[in-house]
Amino acid sequence: MIVRDDVDSCRKGMSAYVGRKVRLKSSGGRKRTIVQEGILENCYPNVFTVRCNGRYSYPEMISYSYVDVLTRVVEIAVEANSAGTSEQTA
Repeated sequence: MIVRDDVDSCRKGMSAYVGRKVRLKSSGGRKRTIVQEGILENCYPNVFTVRCNGRYSYPEMISYSYVDVLTRVVEIAVEANSAGTSEQTA
């Protein structure tokens, strides 16, 4: 069971990566995986937002909950530096 302390620690960990490039993998249903890349924009009490380049040349804002990260519905990888290496966070 996920308790409030788990969500708080996840939020604190994610807030350290605000402004960095992230890659998110989530289930799209029926054996589909959705991969999004963007900049971690903000961390709110229950969700975090990622600014992605949209398909139609305008940026789109996507939000995910910390519970999705804790239950591994969403996997997130944070780019470590400009060389392209990444570190797995959840």
